[in-house]
Amino acid sequence: MKPYFSFQWHITDECDQRCKHCYIYSAGNHTCLLSMDWDQIENTFYNCLDFCLVYNRTPYFYLTGGDPSLHPHFWKLLELMHENEINFTILGNPFHLNDEVCKRLKMLGCEKYQLSLDGLRETHDWFRKPGSYDCTLEKIKCINDAGIRSVIMTTVSKTNYKEVPGIIDEIVAAGANIFAFSRYVPSGGDLDASMTGKEYRSLLAECDRKFKEYEKAGCETYFNKKDHLWTLYEYETGEFKIPENVEKGMIYGGCNCGNCHITILPSGDIYACRRVGDSKVGNAFDDRIADVWLTGMESFREYTKFSKCSKCKLLAWCRGCPAVAKGTNGDFYAADPQCWADESGELFA
Repeated sequence: MKPYFSFQWHITDECDQRCKHCYIYSAGNHTCLLSMDWDQIENTFYNCLDFCLVYNRTPYFYLTGGDPSLHPHFWKLLELMHENEINFTILGNPFHLNDEVCKRLKMLGCEKYQLSLDGLRETHDWFRKPGSYDCTLEKIKCINDAGIRSVIMTTVSKTNYKEVPGIIDEIVAAGANIFAFSRYVPSGGDLDASMTGKEYRSLLAECDRKFKEYEKAGCETYFNKKDHLWTLYEYETGEFKIPENVEKGMIYGGCNCGNCHITILPSGDIYACRRVGDSKVGNAFDDRIADVWLTGMESFREYTKFSKCSKCKLLAWCRGCPAVAKGTNGDFYAADPQCWADESGELFA
């Protein structure tokens, strides 16, 4: 197991956007927006620390929502984390950021602040709300000036994949420290989920070309190849080689589900992955997370069940995105719909 453990912690559903691909709003589950009260927050926090003590892991928190800054106890929670010398990343909106807020976040241990760009101006504002595009680019400097690393994340679908190269140019010009993208998991929204493997591979090739051009020019933006299908692409291009003398049955990379990550929702529900809609394995208000890790998570670590990946030589490093497979085909272990690997090829020989 990896030395760190990440908790994606949704402390509130409250948000001042209504994104087309949001798991809360696009699925129609927003009739009663939830937020943890202070006792629930405090108990959940120490439940997470207990887990890390039991399994000798280093805790790391990704605070989100909704927009976590809208929670009335947001700053109180950050002070609690600071007292315990735990750093964190925030996944939020740009609208409430200013120089003073960012400096305070930095002082309390915020290492990264992640914002989203889901297209160029017209597309992004359709995804989220008018004015969001310009506000997002504007607040990158505010985050950077405070000494926090600015992260831009894009959710890619058939709707917007052709705009990703243009997004890269925009965020580099704005000075973003990190850029990454992940794929849309069908969740009842208005996005087109029909992107093919061929289309997705062509996007990776174009992004790879742009990343290398920017890196050669001395660009300081770090391009995080977050999607695990980058491993397949780099295997084909020769940049990734299967190591020699690997231990059979070991998992060295790919999806972190069941390895070093869980999600906790405002209801206290513990999910193996937030992107897998029915992956609830317990509740942080009622259960000891250390116990849930053994009793509830095993069904997400059965790697021989992957219908396609289990036959592939890249099983230990890739596995695509099981959440996308689940959202598309209803099965966590189904083939990733954007995986273009041919089962008659050398990876399956």
